[in-house]
Amino acid sequence: MSDQGVAGRDVRVGCRMANGWTVVKADDELDIAFAPLVRDEVGRRLAEGHRHFVLDLCDTPFIDSMGLGMIVAVTKRIRSHHGSLLIACSDRRLLQVFALGGLRAVYSFHDSVEQAVARPPGGEGLADWPPARG
Repeated sequence: MSDQGVAGRDVRVGCRMANGWTVVKADDELDIAFAPLVRDEVGRRLAEGHRHFVLDLCDTPFIDSMGLGMIVAVTKRIRSHHGSLLIACSDRRLLQVFALGGLRAVYSFHDSVEQAVARPPGGEGLADWPPARG
């Protein structure tokens, strides 16, 4: 991870480029304290012109409703800039949180960042956003 990113508490939100994707690494608990740091980093990168993101949750030990809400909020913001978001996460517990939140079918999940960035950006990232109600 590069030196770029947002500092907070005793952690950083790392950010780097890979194959045209802006990879934002969240390696702390994605909760009420850390989620705003991730949101701010994505917002800063959008302001710089970045459009296609991978949210790296591979080292994230925990995610709560605040973290899920932040992901939905940044997704809307990214989409309003005609961008896309992929999620790198293989932890079954975290994937279950997405499923319980009704978001498992909405996002494109990859087991690793390398897998997520294997192809350059080109319209992927959300299966059907916003999700259909019913």
